[in-house]
Amino acid sequence: MSSAARPVQIVVADEEEHSFSLQEEALERLLLQEEVRDLQVVVVSVAGAFRKGKSFLLDFMLRFMYKSGHSDSWVGGEEEPLTGFTWRGGCERETTGILAWSEVFVVEKPDGCKVAVLLMDTQGAFDSQSTIKDCATLFALSTMTSSVQVYNLSQNVQEDDLQHLQLFTEYGRLAMEEVYEKPFQSLMFLIRDWSYPYEHPYGLKGGLSFLEKRLQVKQNQHEELQNVRKHIHSCFSNIGCFLLPHPGLRVATNPHFDGRLRDIDEEFKKELVNLVPTLLSPENLVEKEIGGVKITCRELLHYFKAYMKIYQGEELPHPKSMLQATAEANNLAAVAGAKDLYNKSMEQVCGGDQPYISPAELERRHAELLQASVRHFRSVKKMGGEDFCRRYQEQLEAELDVAFANFGKHNDGKNIFFAARTPATLFAVMFAMYAASMVTGFVGIGSVAALCNLVMGVALAALCVWAYVKYSGEFREVGGVIDRVAETLWEQVRPREKAK
Repeated sequence: MSSAARPVQIVVADEEEHSFSLQEEALERLLLQEEVRDLQVVVVSVAGAFRKGKSFLLDFMLRFMYKSGHSDSWVGGEEEPLTGFTWRGGCERETTGILAWSEVFVVEKPDGCKVAVLLMDTQGAFDSQSTIKDCATLFALSTMTSSVQVYNLSQNVQEDDLQHLQLFTEYGRLAMEEVYEKPFQSLMFLIRDWSYPYEHPYGLKGGLSFLEKRLQVKQNQHEELQNVRKHIHSCFSNIGCFLLPHPGLRVATNPHFDGRLRDIDEEFKKELVNLVPTLLSPENLVEKEIGGVKITCRELLHYFKAYMKIYQGEELPHPKSMLQATAEANNLAAVAGAKDLYNKSMEQVCGGDQPYISPAELERRHAELLQASVRHFRSVKKMGGEDFCRRYQEQLEAELDVAFANFGKHNDGKNIFFAARTPATLFAVMFAMYAASMVTGFVGIGSVAALCNLVMGVALAALCVWAYVKYSGEFREVGGVIDRVAETLWEQVRPREKAK
């Protein structure tokens, strides 16, 4: 292994802001090296839950790439410590963001063409620092940019593993400008610490028989379970599975374990020798394709930039935990029920068939029904806790205030004096202008008299237009402007009347 080669951070996680940034300069140094930039690229990424040995596995991949993999000797000597991507035992995560190995390997395939191989390590999902959005963004980014995504799982494929995979891949598909029939390439389920070799033997063959059974869509399955499986099949061009045994107690419990083969169980080493070539031997390499076209290192750089730009913006919805999504739906349903109760009660108070009611009485009834609706909302059993539910109660109260304003307008429309306000105002303007015209004409101020006649004509024309709008229902915007002007004039007169 080259002494200068090391892991390079290409996507950095900001844990306080829960955001990610692309280290463009570092990625350019990787992908624009003269010897690889125009080669088609193979990207092998390892992702999954945190503290499940992703970096440990990647270091064996590095050994394979550096020792060419022509024989079993690539796995190293019994006393050789494991180096490369940083890893350690324990319960705290080691990798953050996305790392790539600083050396891009050039490999000649059996058909004679050369490809560039990039290895990526993705931050473990579901640690105590990361939100669902953080996990979804990282997994989606690594899946969108890799040609082989290794989904690292422990002991089995649980139903929640499939649901997380569905969420993460859908989040990736949302960010793609064009969604092809199968937007992603190869997915390899890697089941670590497999404990049932008597049912499905270790390795690729046992993994495929196990996965076929686990991803099978059955008629008697619940629709939700069927949809998860159909979604996964629809997302990936190729799906595989490898069952790997437990590496042994000395690996799991020794805090000083440094990767020496002497401490690893023979069964694990045997299957490791089968696993790594399955992913990385020249005949098995899968070039990165987007839209059915194989892309080069230089082109991969542009896709990385484009995808990061989308995830840094506000275009995508925030994926939510199942509890949060359920609590939101639960509270929204309670809000809808309380609003329905309020609207039905107010219809009985001032609905279309009810007579005009005084504004003071209407406001009193609104206050009573608002309290009744809030009590109804609070009486419904809801998830999310008191603080979470209070936000929805405030939303309910704001929406009921808007509904009350609409009921008030509807009630005002039944007031004959309110309905006659516009024509009465226009008549008053016409009468005032007529009187002013007569007086100013009599005393010989002809220009003022002409102006008064003009205003009187405009008021008459406005009255005719308003009457037509109310009769025909057409040009409602014009009628609305006339109503607002008349209301403004009305309000200008009322304060003077009160002052008197």
